[in-house]
Amino acid sequence: MRLVLSALVVAFAAVGYIAVGSQQVANPTTAGIITGIVVNDAGTVVAGATVELRTGQTILRTTVTDGRGAFRFENVTEGTYEVHAAAPGLLDSVSTLTVVKGRPVPALRLVVRAAPALAATPAPPPPPPAAIAAEMPMASPVTAGRVGGALGGQIAHDQMSYQLQQKSADFNTEAYDKIDEHRFRRVADDPLSTFSIDVDTASYSNVRRFLNTGTLPPVDAVRIEELINYFRFSYRNSQEDAPFSVTTEVAACPWNPRHRLALVGLQARRLESGRTPPRNLVFLLDVSGSMNEPDKLPLVKTAMRMLADTLNPSDRVAIVVYAGASGLVLPSTAGERKADIQRAIAELQPGGSTNGAAGIQLAYDVATQHFIKGGINRVILATDGDFNVGVTSQGELIRLIEEKREKGVFLSVLGVGTGNVKDSTMEKLADKGNGNYAYLDSLHEARRVLIAEAGATLVTVAKDVKIQVEFNPKAVGAYKLIGYENRMLQHQDFNDDKKDAGEIGAGHTVTALYEIVPPGQPIEGGTIDPLKYQDPIRPNSASKSDELMTVKLRYKQPDGETSRLMSVAVRDRDGELTPNLGFASAVAEFGMLLRKSAFRGQASWSTAQDLARRFRGDDPDGYRAEFVRLIDLAAALDAQNLTSPQSRR
Repeated sequence: MRLVLSALVVAFAAVGYIAVGSQQVANPTTAGIITGIVVNDAGTVVAGATVELRTGQTILRTTVTDGRGAFRFENVTEGTYEVHAAAPGLLDSVSTLTVVKGRPVPALRLVVRAAPALAATPAPPPPPPAAIAAEMPMASPVTAGRVGGALGGQIAHDQMSYQLQQKSADFNTEAYDKIDEHRFRRVADDPLSTFSIDVDTASYSNVRRFLNTGTLPPVDAVRIEELINYFRFSYRNSQEDAPFSVTTEVAACPWNPRHRLALVGLQARRLESGRTPPRNLVFLLDVSGSMNEPDKLPLVKTAMRMLADTLNPSDRVAIVVYAGASGLVLPSTAGERKADIQRAIAELQPGGSTNGAAGIQLAYDVATQHFIKGGINRVILATDGDFNVGVTSQGELIRLIEEKREKGVFLSVLGVGTGNVKDSTMEKLADKGNGNYAYLDSLHEARRVLIAEAGATLVTVAKDVKIQVEFNPKAVGAYKLIGYENRMLQHQDFNDDKKDAGEIGAGHTVTALYEIVPPGQPIEGGTIDPLKYQDPIRPNSASKSDELMTVKLRYKQPDGETSRLMSVAVRDRDGELTPNLGFASAVAEFGMLLRKSAFRGQASWSTAQDLARRFRGDDPDGYRAEFVRLIDLAAALDAQNLTSPQSRR
């Protein structure tokens, strides 16, 4: 079954046009320009939709709609073209138009329509391999950016499912670090919770990739904080004297009504329109043999072509490749030289083994040579994570990354592909490089990471951001942080400015949830014998207040070395679920169900979906609507027990 991403209906609303084939053209004043807007069923403009100009199977141009839903292609030569529009969670179709010299095509109005809900019906058994091999078409490089059916695929769902099935336990080398879920901690034993923020989103798009190919994800691929932080929430704007604001909310816990659920939300300062600092980007591309699949290097190339169209004259881009040996295929080039950049991208070809360490050294050298003071200086590594050749010491690699981050060159990582994803390695490298780790499961995700949220992805507004929460023993018997298992810090690390922590980019939101057990309620997770040599915590006079907890944050300016402190007291007002807390709790339930958490309480697919629908709120990009459909799909897969033993190791 082929799931498709967005439906496109083209309506022409112009007068005085001369017919050309089935299309119309107007006066000859703006020949060679194609413009239009993308709207949804309700007539609301869709910002950030992906629009492609194609001829045959070749993608000529790629752009995204602006805040008004508008797009524009200039200098289009005579000929017949297809215009493809796509937006997350919607259906897709194509419109054909003809450009005649002196007679421009009128402005297009592209209407994207909602897809019907996925039916929870049993999937038919896959055909025998021989039959698929005989019928399955060879993937063209131009399909690489559109993977996995409902996420913009030109590759059919059955084909992708079959490819995943073929990557059996003997060939599937995807690697995920083991996650030991947090347990409830008694405030009498430990009243502090200390962790580093996390703005990575790779886990969500990776989980989406598994679900859209008919498989529940491995439990260790599910990092709940990354599922939640994939979404933006309506937190108040930051004050002028701080790079981010702090919002707190408390309500009854949906999956355990006897407990409370507390939210801590950060909203990073947004970039003003047109105020993006100049970019010094060095793409470090894995072009090894393992990248020779449609959802790997071809997808990266399409994403880079899309980014190249957005470059400003003050930007610089270089391309370094590695495959057995490293090479500079595009020296640092001004953003206005788009033709040179596009040509270098088009000539990239996969082949060879992997020597990631040497490539990283060369990429950092190029970035350092063209360092822009006050600008964005970043190496962007795109790979399936296979560093199995040429890396003699991961410790040396990490030390290199840490050394360069101290000099202002950060590292972001884009993961791609299936069957070979080294998730744990890629996450670690991005973490050490003060960057972000994103997984690209489609061209839509590439557009989101590199275009729509380029500020949050590339522009750091605060670094080494740490959170420490102190709970009031009079109001809290025990607590449990949801997610962030691999971001925990020692309590003394909070005040240690030498301890590295997470970064937050312009416009980012960061959300953390605590499940709180009131005093007197039973606590899951066993008991601890009474202490022999000291008494339990003795509350002081401050505990008699109505405060539930105090949230403290430390952060540094992007170029600073000394941290600053923020502190917010949180009170429990017995309020109802807010839109922020309601939707975040839906995503948390979804994650706990995928992980089969021992602490999921009364969570169910239906309650998660009810929460997501109820608190979906404003959803201009369609990501929340897509999430509702993913819950449907996960519920169906879980009920039908379609997951193989190998995928749940």
